[in-house]
Formats: sequence, C-alpha cells, structure tokens
Amino acid sequence: MRITRTVTCAAAIVLSVSASAVAQIAPPPARSLSLAGPRFGITTLSPGVVNALASEQVYLRPVISQVGWQVERQFFASGSGLAVLNEWVGLLGGLEQGYAIPSLSWMVGVRTAEGLEFGIGPNVTPNGVALALAAGVTVRAGVMNVPFNIAVVPSQAGVRVSMLAGFTLRR
Repeated sequence: MRITRTVTCAAAIVLSVSASAVAQIAPPPARSLSLAGPRFGITTLSPGVVNALASEQVYLRPVISQVGWQVERQFFASGSGLAVLNEWVGLLGGLEQGYAIPSLSWMVGVRTAEGLEFGIGPNVTPNGVALALAAGVTVRAGVMNVPFNIAVVPSQAGVRVSMLAGFTLRR
C-alpha cells in the first residue's frame, strides 16, 4: 500500500512538472479575426495599359471605377497591436464605361496599432499577372473599420494605381 501511494505521488509530481514545463514552452494560441466588406474606388491607367487594352478591343479612358469585395483574415496580433493579415480583394473595373474587367489580388501584410497597413502580393487580371504593392490606413469608428488604401501595380504594359475605400464590421 505504501509503495502504491509513493508511486502515485511520484507520478502526480512528474505529470504536474511536465504540464508546467509544456505550458511555459508552448506559445499562446493565435487570435484570429475575420474582416470582410465592400470596396469601391478608382484606378488610373498609364498610357501603356490603355494602349494594351485597346489592342484587345477594350477601349477605356485612363480612369476607371472599381467595385468589389475584400475578405481579410487577421491571423496574428502581438501585444503591441501589430497584426499580420491575409487579404483577398476581388474587383470589377470599368463598369461606368460599359466594361466589367475582373481583378483579383492576394495580399499579405501588416497593420499597426494606429491602423497603418502595408501589403504585397500577386494581382491577376485578363491582361496578365503582376505584383501589387499596397499601403493605407484603417480608421476605427465604433464597431466599424473604414479602410483607405492605395495600391500600385506595375506590369509590362505600364502602371495601374488604385485608390480604394470601404468598410467592415467587427463582431
């Protein structure tokens, strides 16, 4: 009986020390936040982009409208307020000129506690693939986030610069 009690006590001590050691080594679970909402704005097209589109029988003025949707996932946030983001932005451009030019961007970036954000990732349109660079600020107003972003997409044909805004609700 005494040996059984000693073994049980020793096992309990080993398990509690092991659990304590594992708890100290393992990082805290990442807090994930999903933010999605509409986006709207304009894109300016360089002369090279306008000419490349014209060669495909798409005749656009150098400023087009953009409407779409952004799906954002914040998958890491530090205690200092720095957050790492993963975003998908789908847009339709040129609707006011009778065209529906799709665009899809996948951005990975960071947002500071003050709402400043920076991202980079691929952009796909019917004219090809390019690298998008984006920066902006997200203003918090109650349960709403209001992002304002500028994206620059250089390509072989020229440069596109987009200015987008929108909103998301935090739940």
